[in-house]
Amino acid sequence: MSVFAWIETAHGAASPSSWEALGAAASLASDLGTDVTAIVFGENAQAIATESGEYGAANALVCEDASLAKFQLEPYAALLSQLVSEHKPQAVVAVGSSNGRELMAASAADTNSAMINEIIELSVDGGAIVATKPAYAGKVRSQIKANSETVFLALRGRAFPAAEKAGGSANITTVDAAAIADNLNITIEEADTQAEGISLTDAAIVISGGRGMANNPATPSGAVDDETIWKAQDGFANVIQPLADVLDAAVGASRAAVDAGFIGYEAQVGQTGKVVNPDLYIAAGISGAIQHQAGMRGSKIIVAVNKDGDAPIFKLAKYGVVEDLYDFLPALTAELKKRLGK
Repeated sequence: MSVFAWIETAHGAASPSSWEALGAAASLASDLGTDVTAIVFGENAQAIATESGEYGAANALVCEDASLAKFQLEPYAALLSQLVSEHKPQAVVAVGSSNGRELMAASAADTNSAMINEIIELSVDGGAIVATKPAYAGKVRSQIKANSETVFLALRGRAFPAAEKAGGSANITTVDAAAIADNLNITIEEADTQAEGISLTDAAIVISGGRGMANNPATPSGAVDDETIWKAQDGFANVIQPLADVLDAAVGASRAAVDAGFIGYEAQVGQTGKVVNPDLYIAAGISGAIQHQAGMRGSKIIVAVNKDGDAPIFKLAKYGVVEDLYDFLPALTAELKKRLGK
């Protein structure tokens, strides 16, 4: 019996969030009286498995088959399900990225196992794994006890501390790809366009803009037209992004800003977008609808900048600035550049 930790990879390297999964798996394994096995598929898997040992994995199961070079659900899930059936781990832990959630759900279904998503705390009660996750848009917490032989656990990003390098080594075992990999009707040729900037889900600081980005000086009021969209896009590029650059932050947005065409969907934070848990979240021109709060409520410090002093976001924020974002953010950026020497 062991605890599996899936190490998500891209371009031959481990995703930084994978060490959060390994850290959570190590803590859980300690409570269960067992050890951690890293699961590494794809390009450069052997080297990543060796690195996993340095981060605390006692064992690693590795497959570098060409069919696993890029993430594709069917071959990945088939192999993970096969390994779970053979080794009977007590849990399989992954950070709940889009790939992580998809893989955990597919293999849980394949093996008739329990799966819990969006986990922010883990504990053990009488040998059973207990997971805590937010409910009702983050207003309450729900505790779920899983009793299946293997439990699949998808963690909320940045909810658990990452494992630290301790100079250990893992016992590495190479495994063959599952047979289904030879029978796929679809082959992914290329799907690895590199996203620019800092990942929203990994960022320690997030600067988000909302509908208020349309209030760029001289922007016409009323319906969102082409000029309004352009001016809001200009605001993201010339007001939000410079502040993000100074703070090494990621850029986010509310659904209203995304729906209006101010910025792409990949930046959306909220119930139907990404869930973020940064140390600092700055909400600029965001009213704070419950759907947006569901995606950023877990931030350690929330700063709201909004001309409307009655906006709901101020009830959630630790610090509030009732000011036009187009006046305040450039001034903040300039001051931070001076203080940080950038």
